[in-house]
Amino acid sequence: MLCRLSELREKEVINVRDGCRLGYVCDLELDLPEGCIKALIVPGPCKWLGLIGRDGEYVIDWKCICKIGSDAILVEVDRDKIRGPKPKKPPLP
Repeated sequence: MLCRLSELREKEVINVRDGCRLGYVCDLELDLPEGCIKALIVPGPCKWLGLIGRDGEYVIDWKCICKIGSDAILVEVDRDKIRGPKPKKPPLP
């Protein structure tokens, strides 16, 4: 089965461990030398009433995907163990 990134972006990511909706795929992490997908990237939760900014992103390893269906992607992860964004350097004083 072939799937385009544009099709993946339309699918909601759901954690089967707790039934939580994590969001929609916004990007992929690729291993170019190997030519394979390493992870799905999903924007994190909104910061303030869903209006201002996002609180990082979820980076979900490809091996955690259980099933890619017609309208959802089921993953099995501990929410506290999902890799977040790489820490940013603190601003210079």
